[in-house]
Amino acid sequence: MSLSEQEEEDMRRAIALSLQHESGNQPKKDEVIVVDSDSSTTDDEVPCVTAATQPKLPETETKTAFDKPMMGILGLDRKAMEQERLARKRKASISPPPARKTPKLAEPSSSASTPQIDAPTKILPSFHFSKLPHAKGAVKKTWALGHPRDNDIKLEEILQKEDLNLAVLSSFQWDVEWLLRKIKTNTTQMVFIMQADTEEIRTKYRNDTARMPNVRLCFPSMEGQVNCMHSKLMLLSYPTHLRVVVPTANLVSYDWGETGIMENTVFLIDLPRLPPKTTTSASPTITNFGEDLIHFLEAMGLERSIIDSMHHFDFSATKDLAFVHTIGGANTSDGPSWRRTGYCGLGRAISQLGLATEDALNIDYITSSVGSLNTEFLSTLYLAAQGDEGTAVYRWRTTPASKLSKLVDRNMQVAQQNAQKQIAMGFRIYFPSLETVRASTGGPHNGGTICFQSKWWNSATFPRDLLRDCKSRREGMLMHNKIIYVYPTSQPLASSHTSTSKSWSYIGSANCSESAWGRLVKDRQTKQPKLNCRNWECGVVIPFRRAAAMADGGDDERTDGTVGEGSDKEQSDKDGKAKAKSCGLKAFEKVMPVPMVYPGKVYGDGDRPWFNAG
Repeated sequence: MSLSEQEEEDMRRAIALSLQHESGNQPKKDEVIVVDSDSSTTDDEVPCVTAATQPKLPETETKTAFDKPMMGILGLDRKAMEQERLARKRKASISPPPARKTPKLAEPSSSASTPQIDAPTKILPSFHFSKLPHAKGAVKKTWALGHPRDNDIKLEEILQKEDLNLAVLSSFQWDVEWLLRKIKTNTTQMVFIMQADTEEIRTKYRNDTARMPNVRLCFPSMEGQVNCMHSKLMLLSYPTHLRVVVPTANLVSYDWGETGIMENTVFLIDLPRLPPKTTTSASPTITNFGEDLIHFLEAMGLERSIIDSMHHFDFSATKDLAFVHTIGGANTSDGPSWRRTGYCGLGRAISQLGLATEDALNIDYITSSVGSLNTEFLSTLYLAAQGDEGTAVYRWRTTPASKLSKLVDRNMQVAQQNAQKQIAMGFRIYFPSLETVRASTGGPHNGGTICFQSKWWNSATFPRDLLRDCKSRREGMLMHNKIIYVYPTSQPLASSHTSTSKSWSYIGSANCSESAWGRLVKDRQTKQPKLNCRNWECGVVIPFRRAAAMADGGDDERTDGTVGEGSDKEQSDKDGKAKAKSCGLKAFEKVMPVPMVYPGKVYGDGDRPWFNAG
């Protein structure tokens, strides 16, 4: 059998297998097609994309999984593939077959059964650390169709498929057919880390990839309270290095700018392969970043061979970065430690990086979903940003009054009041208004993955004064970003190259919600702390001084500006009492993307956020 005949036979069998599971699976008009958020039916956002809200793409653009009426569980349009295969067969005697529009099914290979990041490759003799494209790390905007290129990046430029040996990819939303067109599927091994709530769904996923020997699947636990596998992560292995990528984008075309309607942000860093004699499980180059990354991969259930091969790369360049995550489920001291994940893990990372401070902070949080926010939850985030590992609010909530002395009780009250006051003055949450979504290039039909419910906004405990309208600096675009900028109110950012700087940023998958960051409670049986997390999330913390070093030409002249009174634009809140400083963001803008217009417009009496449901 010739190669082309074998490919046709492989395709025929794969389509036949997939079509067996598709009868009755076509979405009804009002049926939920996709959910993209860290939602929970109890206290968080419940975003959905239905027939009424699904993205409408230009006819000239590649359509996504939203637009496919009969597709396999991974988004492959099997019916169309079968029709295309039959059409090619009919034309075979009179013309060459047309260009294949569906993913090519790779030939089976013995190496596919045990994918490893450290698969044997030949390291180029002239290779040197400094020649890696992103040896120091980089933060980029996603490319956007119709907008000038400026410190942005395309998915193809990240993947660099010609040299890609292995791709470990984690995402919540997938368009697999679109993704596989960007990868050499016959030579690149792939591991997809995906959400699958039931064994039935996991079986369907496996059936969809049964004839793709270079694809392996990983299903993190969705047991108990876990609601969403929301993390976005790429581990890309090349002959000379490992590329770690933390995007805010899902693996769908519109999140990567191909429709010009949605933008995201990406952190990436290239870690060189170690010489063979130093590649041991006790590699001295594993940093806190590497240890927390490995801890997260272990919790997700990734193959041991891939996890072990992480030690074959030099993590030294990550020594002043932090990989932070949320591990879905109940995190205790017996299992995955509560101190290492969620907002507790964030506070731990801030302390490890030397960023802990008792000074009042400015926090600017760009989020694409807003949960049921209240003062208590925002206090946990605020204190974590100061370096608290989750114990402060836990003590406030769980210490019985009978065990409090008057002095301790008074100190706790003062700490609570100070945190609440500082939050009111310095915490800003950027989320688009209804008007901003209406005026966007894609309009309301493309706002389905920007998530907020009216019942949260209308709650008496929702902190409305903190919300700001989120408008992109690239006119007409909506945002799927999750970015936090943190800077003390009293510290000049001009000195941020020094070790005393306490300013930093976060880029990752975590939206501003309790589902994304967790809630620390007292276990009823053990009486010990337990962090309950509904989502799987991950991100990276970048100290400002490191961002300045990462930026091209980063020096003190690029990081001027202070966070003092009257040093930059000021905006009065609607009550005229508080002022929002934007000078810290001005300094950040010189070393990394700040994608929104700032200071954001405060919501007035006639304004309302964009609600995607309820």
